[in-house]
Amino acid sequence: MKVIIVGGVAGGATAAARIRRLDEHAEITVYERSGYISYANCGLPYYIGDVITDPEALTLQTPESFFKRFRINMKIHHEVISIHPECKTVSVKNLENGEIFEENYDKLILSPGAKPTQPRLPGVGIDKLFTLRTVEDTFRIKEYINKNHPKSAVLAGGGFIGLELAENLRELGMDVTIVQGPKQLMNPFDPDMASMIHNEMRKHGIKLILGYTVEGFKGNDNGVEVLLKDNPSLQADMVVLAIGVTPDTVLAKEAGLELGIKESIVVNDRMETSVPDIYAAGDAVQVKHYVTGNDALISLAGPANKQGRIIADNICGGDSRYLGSQGSSVIKVFDMIAATTGINETNAKKSGLEVDTVILFPMSHAGYYPGGKVMTMKVVFEKESYRLLGAQIIGYEGVDKRIDVLATAIHAGLNATQLKDLDLAYAPPYSSAKDPVNMAGFMIDNIAKGTLKQWHLEDMDKISKDKDVELLDVRTVGEFSRGHIDGFKNIPVDELRERISEIEKGKPVYLICQSGLRSYIASRILEGNGYETYNFSGGFRFYDAVVNDRALIERAYACGMDY
Repeated sequence: MKVIIVGGVAGGATAAARIRRLDEHAEITVYERSGYISYANCGLPYYIGDVITDPEALTLQTPESFFKRFRINMKIHHEVISIHPECKTVSVKNLENGEIFEENYDKLILSPGAKPTQPRLPGVGIDKLFTLRTVEDTFRIKEYINKNHPKSAVLAGGGFIGLELAENLRELGMDVTIVQGPKQLMNPFDPDMASMIHNEMRKHGIKLILGYTVEGFKGNDNGVEVLLKDNPSLQADMVVLAIGVTPDTVLAKEAGLELGIKESIVVNDRMETSVPDIYAAGDAVQVKHYVTGNDALISLAGPANKQGRIIADNICGGDSRYLGSQGSSVIKVFDMIAATTGINETNAKKSGLEVDTVILFPMSHAGYYPGGKVMTMKVVFEKESYRLLGAQIIGYEGVDKRIDVLATAIHAGLNATQLKDLDLAYAPPYSSAKDPVNMAGFMIDNIAKGTLKQWHLEDMDKISKDKDVELLDVRTVGEFSRGHIDGFKNIPVDELRERISEIEKGKPVYLICQSGLRSYIASRILEGNGYETYNFSGGFRFYDAVVNDRALIERAYACGMDY
């Protein structure tokens, strides 16, 4: 069996090694147009920021080491320029000498990945404007920084690469600005959770210009001018386009393969394309979202590696299936960690789902053990069925542990109320006897049983204008005096039983406290005395962070980027 693989990074390299482990006699050739194989895309920003200092650490294998161990021909600087399915051949160009030759295959695997999105804007391609995809891109950026010592950078785009690169350039002492059209960074997060990411970026000196459309670029003696629609331009020593990625599927399109979202390659659950004996994996393929079942593009290393393994199994006579992508991811944001899995509330509603959420602020480990830090958790579930749909966590230590537990629960099809039943490891330095995941389950179980009724930030305008409700803040007098929502009466929870006559009976009571815990206790006191109550999801801490972030964004937008 002769197997040709296009692309030698995540999916392609994984498929190649797995085929060899299953078939000692298969003839396997990988064509990679760059000069590197099996490299760590996710580590590239950290090399630019001197966190990773050895360039060889970026490459997990070399063509020589791959051949020595697996007897696989890794042809770097070779680009497959066309596919001929009717005769099962590919045309390959040797990029070092220009030679073009034909190669036949029994099985063909496409793993070309995705390329940085480059809109057709004036100035794209000028000097001092970079993209970051390959090791060569990384070295190009690093060489420019080392040679020219730029003092400022503008990053167009606020996704994973944009945030990681912003942090690393800032740590090098550069003045860094992120500009983009959407008014929030990191689309996998809901806007309310993204507000905490915004705050962390601002705290470390990153300027955020959100809601602005980039219209082009101009090179000048001082660097690059970034042209913005209906607004003054920005000036920087260098610019990086990080506005997303586009499936690199020109080959597939020209070969007549069926294409889907953004011209990604359509595959079935065996990773087979529409053409016999051609498979595809990684960022170039359209997958099913594990939670919604909808077609999706999810560009992450984990799915690409799994898909490569599945292809190898099937080529070698097995029957492996890809069940879909959940979008589980985690990112370092300076001192903070942000993680997500499944779908967020925004996308759940766009998919037509009736959803609810809980927001809580658990400690990373037992409060009495030194060093514990608060994390913010948002868990999304379907109303009525209580199907677990997704989760987002932002905090410090322990974030990755909890998001992985929740990702596993979603994959296993657990009901959101069943989170309370999970038997999770506990010791004071690592968790609490009631783990944060359990706590989310307790809250959702209370909602299911009618013990807890909630109101959310989007309800604020409606209830604040309603004269037939009672608004009650149960924090201490000191907390209330440092900031509160207009219209709310302050009765500390510990005084509530003695002052309950101050709350008019027959009116629904909308409660708030700092995090949601004391107001929940207050709601139980009031419910026990015949009142109807609703507890604010997230508390004043959450409300204050979100509202302040929105105000900063709107003020910057209205005042010509006076951030």
